[in-house]
Amino acid sequence: MPGFPPVRGSDADAQRTVGELLASARSGDGEAFRGLVEPYRRELQVHCYRILGSVQDAEDLVQETLLAAWRGIDGYEEPASVRTWLYRIATNRCLNALRAGARRPNDQAPYRSGVPLPEPSHRPAEPNWLEPYPDSLLDGIADHAPGPEARYEIRESVSLAFLTALQQLPPKQRAVLVLRDVLGFRAAEVATILDTSEDAVTSAVKRACGALTRELPNPDRESAPLPNSPRERRIVDDFARAFQAGDVDAVVELLTNDARLTMPPIPLEYRGPDDIGHFLATVALRDGMRYVLIPTRANGQPAFGCYVRDPRTPILHAHGVLVLTLTGDRITGLTRFHDNCVLPPFGLPRSLRASIGSA
Repeated sequence: MPGFPPVRGSDADAQRTVGELLASARSGDGEAFRGLVEPYRRELQVHCYRILGSVQDAEDLVQETLLAAWRGIDGYEEPASVRTWLYRIATNRCLNALRAGARRPNDQAPYRSGVPLPEPSHRPAEPNWLEPYPDSLLDGIADHAPGPEARYEIRESVSLAFLTALQQLPPKQRAVLVLRDVLGFRAAEVATILDTSEDAVTSAVKRACGALTRELPNPDRESAPLPNSPRERRIVDDFARAFQAGDVDAVVELLTNDARLTMPPIPLEYRGPDDIGHFLATVALRDGMRYVLIPTRANGQPAFGCYVRDPRTPILHAHGVLVLTLTGDRITGLTRFHDNCVLPPFGLPRSLRASIGSA
């Protein structure tokens, strides 16, 4: 970590109390500081991602948070917990970034399909600046959650449906809702983190919950297949087979009647099997275009790295990430992230040899 001495972890550090680590960190001991803050790094990254919607921005903000904490260690006041102190720094840095507009990729080249896009079923008022989040970065947090219900809540709170709705809230409401309802901080703690009053926190939570209720469908835990279950794998395998074969009818057969296809940040949305099928036939799978799909997971949901076959070479060119939302035995959401910048956090390369996907 930049700004303080390199760390050499030891079993002895794990046995030291928070008070001992804090005293040593204040005296300039980088190893002690690492022992103090490292348990919170992964959850802080998820927290920043929920607010910002960007994996890279979240990682950058966590680095800034820990550097600010190291430089300001003398300003830490007990009895506030280290966790609350770190969340205060991280949350306010996220809000500053949103105010500055630093995470809006205005210079990003627009998506070009090569053909005119069909008229969408719906045009959202604002672009949704959202990136997929690798499940591999959630595993450590979910594994330590107390019981399956808590693990479900963790994954539900990073689902694309929740985050898409969350990104529509004003930044302050977004932060209050995440701190209060997702992370379970008390109103007084949230007020301290955001330097506001408890009444303001309570009011912001009510407004945010009302907005989310209008945007989010009712959760149906019973109908969604369990992650990595045989039921989920069957649906995902059927989709991959159909999509890679360019079989639009077979893909459409797997969709619910209210299925949606979105492509953040493009403000276009296609709803229902007919409109989605038309988009696939005229854009994504037009003229014999063929893909190879590499399975992965994002936001607690099955996903694929997408690669387009080049008929002139044995090279497969990356074409972003596709995330599926499942309900029952059908697919209710297709979320396509075209920007190849989302690939590295998933460990996916920019190109593959054709033999990787040949079977």
